Amino acid sequence: MSHTTPQGYETKFENFIKLCATTKAKGATEVIVAAPWVIGDAYDEVIESLSRLADAGLALHIVKR
Repeated sequence: MSHTTPQGYETKFENFIKLCATTKAKGATEVIVAAPWVIGDAYDEVIESLSRLADAGLALHIVKR
């Protein structure tokens, strides 16, 4: 199954995309976010973010409430 990048994703999630790139460049393997909405507000955004994490070989951690 393939998906397409949601319209406006790159602008809306620019900081998340930079976080993934910086984390990978530093050789780290995990990304920590403060809240789930950081990776998306809608299903297609979440899938795009998770795909980018997987492509970068990164694990995701979300801080507890």
